[in-house]
Amino acid sequence: MTPSRASKSLVPQQARSRESLRKLLKAAAEVLGQHGVEGATIPRIAAHAGLTPGAIYRRFRDKDALLEAVVLGILERQDERLRLGIAPAAAGQIPLPVFAEQFIGSMVVSQRANAPLLRAIRHFVHGKTHTPFARKAARYETRALEWMVELFLSHQPEMSHPEPRMAVSMGLLMVASTLIEMVVLPTDLGPIKAFMPKDDQGLKRELTRAFLSYVGCPRIGRP
Repeated sequence: MTPSRASKSLVPQQARSRESLRKLLKAAAEVLGQHGVEGATIPRIAAHAGLTPGAIYRRFRDKDALLEAVVLGILERQDERLRLGIAPAAAGQIPLPVFAEQFIGSMVVSQRANAPLLRAIRHFVHGKTHTPFARKAARYETRALEWMVELFLSHQPEMSHPEPRMAVSMGLLMVASTLIEMVVLPTDLGPIKAFMPKDDQGLKRELTRAFLSYVGCPRIGRP
């Protein structure tokens, strides 16, 4: 076989291999979200993907290596979506109260829809402290926060806080931490629950109010 023919024959093989890997990672993410870290076993993932366990082990040395690839893939795609979604210049054309309401609202919806998977990811990452994988995951999270800060800083003239960058960073961390505690990792709040928003619409509204108040921007024209 000539080199040109060999190269042509490799193209569909490589395409099939990439598609097979994509399906495997998708299946593993679905199983992780449905059954958690402990329940995301190789046999269960293989069955969900329509593969044999042996086929998975030919690609990944063990379950941890597979889940690391899954988590890093999710974080990478999340980073890409965030950066392709809207640029700071475009974000700056939307009044800050409206932009904050839309952005925080999308965070509430996303966290609620993906809560089981996000909970499993946090569990897995926290079990890998001080590893190269954990450092990669942390870099993605840092990049995401930095980009969100830049989006909101395009509204700096609308903020009265003396340190806008610090205010936006702390405000976003406040929103993210609240969603983790109330949506991703819900606990029994007991009698305190009576003082919390009754639904996600209320949660979005109060988080937006808190964020805007902290950065020093009134919710003009909104209750």
